[in-house]
Amino acid sequence: MAEAHQAVAFQFTITPEGIDLQLSYQALNQIYLSGVRSWKKRVSRIRNRVIKGVFPASPSSWLFVAIGILATMYMQSDPSMGLIAKIQQHLPLSQIHFLSHPADALVFSTLLWLSLILALRFCLKLLLSYHQWMFEQHGRISNTTKVWVTLVRLFSSRKPLLYSYQTSLPHLPVPPIKDTLSRYLESVRPLLTDPEFKRMTDLANHFESNLGNRLQRYLKLKALWATNYVSDWWEEYIYLRSRSPIMVNSNYYGMDFLYVTPTPVQAARAGNTITALLLYRRKVNREELKPVRRHTLLQSTVIPLCAAQCERMFNTTRTPGTETDVLQHWQDSEFVAVYHKGRFFRLWVYRAGRLLSPRELEYQIQRILDDTSPPLPGEERLGALTAGDRIPWAQMRKQYFSSGVNRRSLDAIERAAFFITLDDEEQGMRGDDPAGNLDRYAKSLLHGKCYDRWFDKSFSIVIYKNGKSGLNAEHSWADAPTVAHLWEYTLATDAFHLGYTEDGHCKGEVDRSLPHPQRLVWDIPSEAQVCTSLAVAQALADDVDCHVFPFREFGKGRIKKCRISPDAFIQISLQLAYYRDRGGFCLTYEASMTRLFREGRTETVRSCSNQSCAFIKALETGEGEEQCRRLFRVASEKHQNLYRMAMTGAGIDRHLFCLYVVSKYLGVESPFLKEVLSEPWRLSTSQTPVQQMELFDLKNNPDYISLGGGFGPVADDGYGVSYIIVGEDMINFHVSSKHSCRDNRGDRVDVLCGTFVLRLQFCFYSPFTTGLGEYPALVDNENNLKRLGLPELFS
Repeated sequence: MAEAHQAVAFQFTITPEGIDLQLSYQALNQIYLSGVRSWKKRVSRIRNRVIKGVFPASPSSWLFVAIGILATMYMQSDPSMGLIAKIQQHLPLSQIHFLSHPADALVFSTLLWLSLILALRFCLKLLLSYHQWMFEQHGRISNTTKVWVTLVRLFSSRKPLLYSYQTSLPHLPVPPIKDTLSRYLESVRPLLTDPEFKRMTDLANHFESNLGNRLQRYLKLKALWATNYVSDWWEEYIYLRSRSPIMVNSNYYGMDFLYVTPTPVQAARAGNTITALLLYRRKVNREELKPVRRHTLLQSTVIPLCAAQCERMFNTTRTPGTETDVLQHWQDSEFVAVYHKGRFFRLWVYRAGRLLSPRELEYQIQRILDDTSPPLPGEERLGALTAGDRIPWAQMRKQYFSSGVNRRSLDAIERAAFFITLDDEEQGMRGDDPAGNLDRYAKSLLHGKCYDRWFDKSFSIVIYKNGKSGLNAEHSWADAPTVAHLWEYTLATDAFHLGYTEDGHCKGEVDRSLPHPQRLVWDIPSEAQVCTSLAVAQALADDVDCHVFPFREFGKGRIKKCRISPDAFIQISLQLAYYRDRGGFCLTYEASMTRLFREGRTETVRSCSNQSCAFIKALETGEGEEQCRRLFRVASEKHQNLYRMAMTGAGIDRHLFCLYVVSKYLGVESPFLKEVLSEPWRLSTSQTPVQQMELFDLKNNPDYISLGGGFGPVADDGYGVSYIIVGEDMINFHVSSKHSCRDNRGDRVDVLCGTFVLRLQFCFYSPFTTGLGEYPALVDNENNLKRLGLPELFS
């Protein structure tokens, strides 16, 4: 084969006349260029380490300090107040004549410079530990916060790299156990009867006075020693030690544009998508991405968030084990793994150190699409191993994939930058049933056929036959905002920067001498081809139901006119929808990030509060309009306060979780912790933030709206609800449920979606209207809202 011949750098033959050495200059040139690329990356890493190491100062600042010290010495003054003389006395080379006073001054300058850097970093860490600004209101900013804002601006004036702030971020604090227990009891009060609440209070008090303080001491010791006292245990025990399928239960999905498909050519969409992802990887490797930062009350001031989750975004795979899985990350990978019609391919994305152009990647993808070779025995449904229970997958991996050709092919998948599925179906909001097709699109991204995704990869890209795309992400290495940031960049780069020709192909030229994508070879024995993992995964996939609903009537713009937090507005509407669907309240999970702290991940906002329940009960019993309006605002303010507390390290659930882990290590049982950790989250919710609005010009390109993404239900008898607030006038919702639940069998998920979604048209317009009954016309809702004194929504 030509490509195989070109891959050989030299050949030699032993003849009677001696050794005949044959060099392939083309191959040597390829090796040379690849080596140049590798060394450039190493130099870039060294440079970035230096820049990060001296942040918030700059490397050039050393020169200014040294010149200043030398200048003062030239003027025959001692800026060190005798310190330079002491340094000279203690230096082992102080008697050698080349060590003159300027050399002493340079040593002192360097020490002074490093001391200043440590002082600046310590000050920045103290500044970033201040979170009171989050609890203040617009127009009522305290003088302390104003001074703090000025200092943060001063320390953040330099342009940082992606990881520049990491060593300056504060550590997540361990809350006082008394405060955590008090907040926990407050959160469960509306869910329990008086006798149940008294029993839980007694359990909490007994825990605090006995075992709790002992566990707390161990946790404080860990917080002093570890960078983050939660994240490593959270990753291990919540994700990696779970033995159930990660498909549906853990992995989540992201969708393409709602109204637009940039090209109907599958190979072209794949070419641009791969290019955009690899350009993002290059930015991550070079640390050229701006650190994600959160705006304060003064919008010109921003606070950095932890970027540690970006480190394992690419070249990462979750490998199975009998007791726990392991996240494996490789420094770099020059290829991606591709699946199409039951075959696996390795696609090299670099040649001679150069990233292939989008047009060349399209050409290579088209070669895979045109390949008519059949799957090898056992190859087509091999991916089902990653979709089923973890223990069978670990056993199969050890028995059949630990050596030989199977090991080499598996390594090609696991070491790939990411995984791509060229799906032979068409998806999207299309045809005569756009709503139903949107639901099927979500289900396809969540689980596909159960064997045509590689669920262990950090993320897998799906390119459909009609050019629609999406992704499926593994959860243990990072949370949804990190993947959403990547996906926003990918969609925007694909559509607005790379673009397509008029006939839908990628731009650029093609080097047709590119070697063919490499078909992976397998030797799977017959006893390994009958896979129980597929049956488990198929049953799980058939059980889950998804509904995607784009709400277009209004968005955060109108909600903010009422001076209500959009997130609180949606969360209270969810509570109302669940109450009318089930006739009661439930433990509600809303994900909040803790990335204000180093290596922070998430915390739980317990959205079902006494205040939200009081409002809903007043609404359902027909209380007066003024009373309902007052209770609604109180509930909204309470939710915002709960969210802020979770973000600033004063949450409930991560603290209790870590106490439980410590109790297990000590071999002691806590009835209180055991009951708390076993409580089901029947309503699991999450907002997917839009973080890079500058990438999408919705005014000039209003159709380029992201659908966001979703996840499966956490509890078998519960619902998973994800939502994304897009621009000022749209909110997209993703709701999931299980058919097997007795209370929501069949299409009962549509009852929740009907109650929930239509309440977004009904309760959103008038959250003070009682009774479900027939859904009234929107004009009635408008009149109701005007009657309640909130006509500004309809300006």
